[in-house]
Amino acid sequence: MFSLNLPSFVPKISEKNGKHLILDPIRKKYVTLTPEEWVRQHFVNYLITEKGYPKELIANEISIVLNGTNKRCDTVAYNRFLAPVFIAEYKSPTIAIKQSVIDQIIRYNMVLKVRYLVVSNGMQHFCCRIDFETGNYTYLNEIPMYDSII
Repeated sequence: MFSLNLPSFVPKISEKNGKHLILDPIRKKYVTLTPEEWVRQHFVNYLITEKGYPKELIANEISIVLNGTNKRCDTVAYNRFLAPVFIAEYKSPTIAIKQSVIDQIIRYNMVLKVRYLVVSNGMQHFCCRIDFETGNYTYLNEIPMYDSII
């Protein structure tokens, strides 16, 4: 798999019927190892080990309904009252982070209404904080610590 701009760790990899699988400790199951999943597992590990996000308050592949259509948020972090506070959208390292990716997560946020949005392809990471009073987005220099967003 790809070398990423995230702390390395040793994920659990398996093979079944010629297909590579990676353990998602959040979903507690093995999932197909795609480039996007590789980014997700590294990014979630980074959130937990480096940024203090409680593993129990993170969920992957969260279903939402947007304009009558089922969509999935890649990762959502919650506060201790189980209100969403953070959404992350991942792409393969070979996919550039363009405005269309930003637009995708903004649409998801029409449903969840969180203050922090992150997009990452494992090489580049963009995080913004939303001011709902003004409607402005402020891009941050780094991913915030969990304690600072709750």
